[in-house]
Amino acid sequence: MSFSLQGDANGILPDRMIAAMADSGLILPAYSFVESQIQPASLDLRLGDVAYRVRASFLPGPGATVAERIDELKLHEISLADGAVLETNCVYIVPLLESLALPPEIIASANPKSSTGRLDVFTRVIADGTRRFDMIGAGYHGPLYAEISPKTFPVLLREGSRLSQVRFRTGDAVLDADDLEALHKRERLVDRDDADLNGGLALSVDLSGEKTKGSVGYRAKRHTGVVDIDRRAGYAVEEFWEAIPARPDGSLILDPGEFYILASKEAVQVPPDYAAEMVPFDPLVGEFRVHYAGFFDPGFGYAGAGGEGARAVLEVRSREVPFILEHGQIVGRLVYEKMLARPQSLYGQRIGSNYQAQGLKLSKHFRV
Repeated sequence: MSFSLQGDANGILPDRMIAAMADSGLILPAYSFVESQIQPASLDLRLGDVAYRVRASFLPGPGATVAERIDELKLHEISLADGAVLETNCVYIVPLLESLALPPEIIASANPKSSTGRLDVFTRVIADGTRRFDMIGAGYHGPLYAEISPKTFPVLLREGSRLSQVRFRTGDAVLDADDLEALHKRERLVDRDDADLNGGLALSVDLSGEKTKGSVGYRAKRHTGVVDIDRRAGYAVEEFWEAIPARPDGSLILDPGEFYILASKEAVQVPPDYAAEMVPFDPLVGEFRVHYAGFFDPGFGYAGAGGEGARAVLEVRSREVPFILEHGQIVGRLVYEKMLARPQSLYGQRIGSNYQAQGLKLSKHFRV
């Protein structure tokens, strides 16, 4: 089966086009896709059956393969066939079950899945010959690998576990300032009248505790048990997290080395013909990192897909020094992109989405 796009095609490929890419041999899975692996605007990537503990993170660079660098840097191999625990602050490389044979007009970008980021599992996708993580250039033919480094909790993984997702796009799909403003006027992307749309939709942090019974978020505990990445609602919250009470002055001091789950003050939505991505925030305005997992699918928070606006959950780490966050402080921006076509399924309860209409919410692994 052949796969083709119109010459002026411009946007992110939806679910049915991702399936068509696989049917045409542009995506090459080692085994058939499993249920829900194709999302509205992305494809979940599955781990293979072996993990390589390596001395350090790396990029292969032009002319080099990831396999060659693994041979140079590996300390030992771990079978994932029956499951294995990856320890915190170690670096592992895992070949993925999906490889690519992209045509010259399609590029791909990867991001951690939401549940991966909320566990503080740092993961990036690497491809042969690349100079950047999570970016796969147009026309790439070859394997994909996941770099994995659990930062807070040791995690149990197995062959087929899904930590990352990949989007496919053609052309420049990002909405410019005028298009974003017009979309906001039509769809009201955020539940506030004074939306900041400069460089994307600005999101600020909620430290009031008004919507969350006096708590503003969670701080991860140290020296916990193992989290099985594929186990839903299997763990008591209090064994892994401590709630953070709101302060009268609406502030929170981020301690270096600690991991926090917070939420945006704004409830946002992503209309069906668009996708969004949380972009890295300018480090010049704060010594912290927000949001490992940046993809927001079409239908996120959208009323027609079972939402009434949804707050963005923020995965936060301070860098080298303690840093004070203030209630309402801008912590990130959502960049909206056009879909090449409307997905057959939108993000929402009908396809088993875990975070539709969410507020402050931990990953699916913890019992509510």
